[in-house]
Amino acid sequence: MFSINSSSLRSDVAGGLVSSALAIPLAIGFGMFAFVPLGDEYFAYGALAGLLSALIGGFVCVLLGERSTLVYAPRITTTFFLGLLLYSLVHSDNAMPNVASTLLAFFAIVLLGGVFQALFGLLRLGTLIKFAPHPVMAGFQNMAAVLLLLVQLGNVAGYDRVIGFTHLHEHLAEIKPLSVLVAVLTFMAMWNARRLSTKVPPLLVGLGVGIAAYYGLLLAGFGAGLGPVIGPLTASAAMRSELVDFSPLTMAEPLVRSMPAIVAGALALAIIASIDALLCARLASPPGEIRNDGDKLLLRLGAASAVAGAFGGITNGINIGPSVSNRAFGGRTWVSVVVNALMLLAAATVLFPLVTYMPRAVLSAAIMVIAVQHIDPWSKQAAAQLVDRSTPRRSAIALDLAVALFVSVLSIAVHVVLAVFIGIALAVLLFVLRMSRSSVRRTYRCDLVRSRKSRGPAEMAALEAKGSAILVIELQGALFFGSAERLAQVIARETASGTGAVLLDLRRVTDVDSTGARILGDVDQSLARQSIRLGLVYGGRGAAPGLAGVFSARDRIFPDIDRAIEWAEDGLLGTADASAAAGEIGIEQVSILRDFTPDELVVLQRHLERITWPSGQVIFRQGDPGSALFLVTKGRASVHIRHADGAIRLVTFVPGTVFGELAILDQGPRAATVTADEEMTAFSLGNDAFAALREREPAVAIRLLSALGRELSFRLRSANMTIQQLEM
Repeated sequence: MFSINSSSLRSDVAGGLVSSALAIPLAIGFGMFAFVPLGDEYFAYGALAGLLSALIGGFVCVLLGERSTLVYAPRITTTFFLGLLLYSLVHSDNAMPNVASTLLAFFAIVLLGGVFQALFGLLRLGTLIKFAPHPVMAGFQNMAAVLLLLVQLGNVAGYDRVIGFTHLHEHLAEIKPLSVLVAVLTFMAMWNARRLSTKVPPLLVGLGVGIAAYYGLLLAGFGAGLGPVIGPLTASAAMRSELVDFSPLTMAEPLVRSMPAIVAGALALAIIASIDALLCARLASPPGEIRNDGDKLLLRLGAASAVAGAFGGITNGINIGPSVSNRAFGGRTWVSVVVNALMLLAAATVLFPLVTYMPRAVLSAAIMVIAVQHIDPWSKQAAAQLVDRSTPRRSAIALDLAVALFVSVLSIAVHVVLAVFIGIALAVLLFVLRMSRSSVRRTYRCDLVRSRKSRGPAEMAALEAKGSAILVIELQGALFFGSAERLAQVIARETASGTGAVLLDLRRVTDVDSTGARILGDVDQSLARQSIRLGLVYGGRGAAPGLAGVFSARDRIFPDIDRAIEWAEDGLLGTADASAAAGEIGIEQVSILRDFTPDELVVLQRHLERITWPSGQVIFRQGDPGSALFLVTKGRASVHIRHADGAIRLVTFVPGTVFGELAILDQGPRAATVTADEEMTAFSLGNDAFAALREREPAVAIRLLSALGRELSFRLRSANMTIQQLEM
């Protein structure tokens, strides 16, 4: 289970060391951010809580079977949520009476949130959670990034105490310029780190430059102009070595009254942490890797967060930057994750006195860069699309952005827990509204679009006149009560007059529920009473999903739209299955020979050879030498190409049509394979026979070439009209 390849141990150690150098400041910074509501003296406590969470995440996930190189640390979104929760515990009307009870309630939320997240995994809700609306998460992520950036301004300014960013204008005189200078140097170094070095992670470059500048100024005697460091742990909030004692939760009245809020907050935290974890797992995975263990991931992370809460830590997650760096610097197995966790353990114990000397301005400047980089990319792209007037569906984009903005504002102005559930409810409502819109992708009639069945001039003329009686409706999305009802209204409106057949193209339909299927059954019966035939197009085998019980007419279910249109055309022309029953036609009825005089036909027939093929016989294959054209007088033959879902018919030749004519024109290889669909008879004109005709009766040969040219021109024009119609 824990086998290690000795050849990769060195690279795993290197990856773990580099990723820990990134994870440590992130854990410290996010931990401090979560504990800001408690005041300046709890900065070190937050830093230690962040470190503790990250190392517990690594150890617990590996012990529970995780074998990837993902690195764990507190995440900006969940930390933002926890910070607002802690703020509400401190400043709400039902605030806790003291810091001890506040922390107890806070850690209970973290622990219970981890339990909920693990339950999501056990109940296999990982796949369902992936469908959570992105605008809700974008709203939290954007507000978290903005708030995280703004909260750092007090540290950047060098204040010796916590001053909220909303009150900075009242303390402008207390700003320490050298602290701002150090922060600017850190920010610029980290922002432009790739220009300085591609081998050292930007965070390390920024921290290195900032710390060097800070202590350089301090040694030069400018300490009065610099801000404070993180500082030591306070005696009242020192990290305990034993588990958090949750027994007062059942004894203290304020804590008991807060139980509903604790449970609701934990559930909302679990939802946010789960969505964030699944998204980060996708983004942090190596290119080409598809993770299918979302439920196991939630179980492991939930257990890790529950353990962290029990030891006084915060919610954990997958950190993308350290995970990518772990792989980039050699991490290949779970050993790199353990090395990372061991370094975090060292930072939380042996090295923590050194951590307390990290300048706040330097750490805050690095966190500000991370905050800017965490602005949701979808939000930036959607905003740019909204400004561009040429963007399609701008109203839908505006609605999604409005949801994200609403969740952001609601989380600050009202309550963060309420914002989660209202945001999800709002997004679900918008989803239902969109799903209830028409499922009709487009409609067209078949006066221009034809099947690929070759027909004679008389039939083609009839279809030009009658083809508009065939209505094709392309559908998409899901067919349920609302969308199917709208479809029924569209069909009723379009078939009010002059329609003989309706073809429903269901190939883009994702689901048909029982109510939608029943409505389609009612539509079928209604059309039948009007003598209108209904056909279904479904690209799979058997009946369309959900329709087997109400639409059992298998002869009206087609694998592609081409066969469905042919069926509808045959119904209009009254020629369905007529070719098999009819006898052989005369050579004079072949379309390209109808203008020939009887004498010219006699001359031509002397050069023709009558051939018969049984059903299923291959007439010629793609790549065979082109040696003859064929004039069909009985039966049918089709040209097909094959692909993953089956065969696609290119064209079907019926009595009175010609095929293989390119052999006479260019004598090149056959471009496709032709197979007899039924017993078939045709007259063949080979290359040698045509050469003899050209020498002995040049006038007849020229007349034949002219007729072939008209036939090819007609086919090209028909194909162009079909392509133009289908691309509309």
